[in-house]
Amino acid sequence: MCFRITGWRARAGERKALRRPCDAFTKFIAGHIATGALDLGVNAMSKSGSVVIIGGAIIGSFVAYFLRKEGFEGKIQVIERDSSYQFSSTALSAASIRTQFGCHFNISMSLFGADMFRNIKEWFGPDADIGFEERGYLMIGSAEHAPVQRENALIQREYGANIDILTPAQAKERYDWLNVEDVGIATYGVKNEGWFDAWALMQLVRKEAKNLGVEYINGDVVKLRQEAGRISAVELKDGTVLPCDWCVNSAGAAGGKVAALAGIDLPVEPRKRTIFHIKAPVPSENFPMLFDNSGAWIRPEGDGFICGIAPEMARDPHAEGDYEPDHYLFEEFIWPLLAHRVPLLEQVRIQRAWAGHYEMNLLDHNGVVGPHPEITNFLFATGFSGHGVMHSPATGRGIAECIVHGKYKSIDLSELGYSRIVKNTPIVEALVY
Repeated sequence: MCFRITGWRARAGERKALRRPCDAFTKFIAGHIATGALDLGVNAMSKSGSVVIIGGAIIGSFVAYFLRKEGFEGKIQVIERDSSYQFSSTALSAASIRTQFGCHFNISMSLFGADMFRNIKEWFGPDADIGFEERGYLMIGSAEHAPVQRENALIQREYGANIDILTPAQAKERYDWLNVEDVGIATYGVKNEGWFDAWALMQLVRKEAKNLGVEYINGDVVKLRQEAGRISAVELKDGTVLPCDWCVNSAGAAGGKVAALAGIDLPVEPRKRTIFHIKAPVPSENFPMLFDNSGAWIRPEGDGFICGIAPEMARDPHAEGDYEPDHYLFEEFIWPLLAHRVPLLEQVRIQRAWAGHYEMNLLDHNGVVGPHPEITNFLFATGFSGHGVMHSPATGRGIAECIVHGKYKSIDLSELGYSRIVKNTPIVEALVY
């Protein structure tokens, strides 16, 4: 069940309140989660066999890692076409995590991820370090939408998020550099939000997966062989054929192309997002991940800040092969919007800019997770539209549970399933940038 939330997205102006779930349905779900009875309609396999994972960045690596953690003893092969990860969405992301979502499963996924990041040494050993900076998102709202944002925050609290609700005066007192003249409300994630080193996290989980016997293969998938309504093998460009009992599509921005190899329509395409690294006379101590209601965002990074904004829809085309930063975004949008919110940002110096790809789910900007309803040994773990890195631990665990146990045992991710693609029934999670 997803609670509808709008606002903050640069291309959408309206907002709706989170919708509370029906009490009877909530009790039904809670009971089934407690008993582990939410069956996905797929047959659990034994702890042997073979799994081929297409896409070896952070989500694919977490799938492999959690397969071993769930007791899978068979062969696990991870196919990665860019073994340098130079153009990986993981490596080029802003690497942040938040709990201020409109869908309960997104909140739960973030809570699990944040707990792992905070206790990273317990998961990956005493030398593990991803530089997790637990400083929350400061979400800015107008006076018009203050009642909705307040209600949303209260419901987020009910699902475990730790959210401060601030008046403009309280926000100004906490952040004296903030212009609150046109602010009606601000909400702040006190815990379980912040940013981290996504590259370090990927290297940790990838290394541990290898230590657990997972094989990484550098290759480009060109064909998915099918027999009796199942994926029987994955064929690579060099002619290598990898038989499989299960096939996982964690190919990120290429997820739609990989699905097409199985004759499956998956509306996931690459969309370019540009990040600017700037220096400015603004104190970075206690500076949060500031997310303005204009859609512009900024957070500390190193000796400066990084910032960005989603382009207008008309200037946001399919971006396969395009990693050239869109420099116009800074002068036309980001700089004036952020300088309005933080006047000290009127004086900035751009240090550099880079661009990476969102794996954009064009239906609803949410991930697609779980088995295909007909080709049931083909599983999706893609389409997260900007929050794949933060949700990679929960996604990897969920897919592993599905393969080993035939059902979700921790967080119920069934609402993210492929069936909504077939039915054209989008989840509306409008906090996307």
